[in-house]
Amino acid sequence: MTITLQNIGRRFNRDWIFRGIDHTFNIGESYAILGPNGSGKSTLLQVLNGSLSPSAGSINYTLDGNAIEVDKIFEHLSLAAPYLELIEEFTLAEMIDFHFKFKPYKAGMDNNAVIDVLGMDSSKNKLIKYFSSGMKQRLKLALAFCADTPILMLDEPTSNLDAQGVEWYLSLVQKFALNRLTIICSNQLHEYSFCTHQLNISDYKSSPELTKF
Repeated sequence: MTITLQNIGRRFNRDWIFRGIDHTFNIGESYAILGPNGSGKSTLLQVLNGSLSPSAGSINYTLDGNAIEVDKIFEHLSLAAPYLELIEEFTLAEMIDFHFKFKPYKAGMDNNAVIDVLGMDSSKNKLIKYFSSGMKQRLKLALAFCADTPILMLDEPTSNLDAQGVEWYLSLVQKFALNRLTIICSNQLHEYSFCTHQLNISDYKSSPELTKF
């Protein structure tokens, strides 16, 4: 899987969030999208995953040499982000079953294996609405990591996690991110220290006189 950006820009109203991004993301590599809060990291991630259209430039997806249409790219990626919602009326076991109706499991995984990864066997019949914020974040991460998709996208992956949760997250990276195209949006080193490439959104801000037209 390859994602190619050519002169990508995104604006809201007349204000450019970023512009002029030329970058290629390749399968088997890990990328950190960096920048301070509010700089546009999540916006760029949404452009990359097809949920937002670029205001300028073009984005192309290829898998094994074949072009993938933007409206089909969701089939090939897994995403975990603080702003994603879980279905709180589901139990943990039901949420896992529902998620994997749309994404294939990684080899050797099933409902019980995901619960084992989470360490939440005692909560498998507990409603999501009664989970703590940390438990919900762990679940979002486990659903993304345990799905067999070539692209893994994580936005602020350790939000609401304590130190033990951070270690758990890093163990998932080692076990489940291999041979995938992994993209992390972050401004915390412990979340992306393993990434081999970095893209700083601040490098793609327009000068003040060019931010409007």
